[in-house]
Amino acid sequence: MKYVDEYRDAPALTELLAAVRRRATRRWTIMEICGGQTHGLLKWGIDEALADVVELLHGPGCPVCVTSAEAIDQAVALSLRPEVILTTFGDMLRVPGSKQSLADARAIGGTVRAVYSPLDALATAIAHPQREIVFLAVGFETTAPTTALAVRQAAQCNVKNFSLLTAHVRVEPAMEAILREPQNQVQAFLAAGHVCTVSGYQSYEELCRRHHVPIVVTGFEPLDLATGIAACIRQLEERRFEVENRYGRCVRPEGNVVAGQFVDAVYEPCDQVWRGLGTMPQGGLRLRDEWQTFDARHRFALGTSVTTDDDRCRSGAVLSGRIRPPQCPAFGKECTPEHPLGAPMVSAEGACAAYYRYHTPHPLTMIDACRETDR
Repeated sequence: MKYVDEYRDAPALTELLAAVRRRATRRWTIMEICGGQTHGLLKWGIDEALADVVELLHGPGCPVCVTSAEAIDQAVALSLRPEVILTTFGDMLRVPGSKQSLADARAIGGTVRAVYSPLDALATAIAHPQREIVFLAVGFETTAPTTALAVRQAAQCNVKNFSLLTAHVRVEPAMEAILREPQNQVQAFLAAGHVCTVSGYQSYEELCRRHHVPIVVTGFEPLDLATGIAACIRQLEERRFEVENRYGRCVRPEGNVVAGQFVDAVYEPCDQVWRGLGTMPQGGLRLRDEWQTFDARHRFALGTSVTTDDDRCRSGAVLSGRIRPPQCPAFGKECTPEHPLGAPMVSAEGACAAYYRYHTPHPLTMIDACRETDR
């Protein structure tokens, strides 16, 4: 398959990893931002192949993982209202709130539907004019354009029973917050290629200069990731701190201008609570005042509440790279994909789920083994 097979070439990957090992004169610390990158690095064994020259830290780049317990609690409360159909992406259903998940709410009578896109939620609103359709809008800059489009189409079609419960988050403020930490260990970033496809990477240039870190935009296939690591090592060894695009088949410096215009017209940056990391200044998006009629918090007069995560789950330390998942005492014991304590074990892109899948010995069924072979 074009743009996949050529980036999974095993001999080319082996040669590139050997080149990285030859180039590095010391062990460098690099953080990949996206959970998809985390899974790729572990699945293809890149982390182990480079363990003596690169320490890979896993960042907060999984929007499912950082969606606050408060947002989940609000979604649960709405789903239990008889007039509401709560819609969202399927990977949000098992994310724990302070007491319940959306799957728990559905089990006790809440109306929760998984959809593939916010436009599906809008279609549900058109099909059920007697019900209030709320879409729990999560994701980074990659999904914000589609929720902005849904709001604009709802306005154009005069759909009165559609609203968003927004929990969108922004990547760059999280990178800034990590670099400002007194105990920060990150010396370079692998930036998320899908985010940069939408938002571009020009704004990262100031971040590089201010904090003296290279930022390399990469994709998700093994050669993408190894090429990004090689570029980081090259810059660090040469004492350069620049933005470098190693995902040129998708990413342009300015990003997707049309998508950015949609987002800017509907949303504005705001301070936002990230699960495990606290309030992130300018770390989220909220609907602008002129679109407030589509804001579920405003429509249903949802108040704020103080929520706490399960104290057995050290998701904040995992998401900020302070520890690796196996260093959490609950990992693989009280916390497994079947019985997760926190979102990083629930999400398909969570770092805990990645470590459990690729680094934890546990029995595979014959079907699982065949699936692993197929991959």
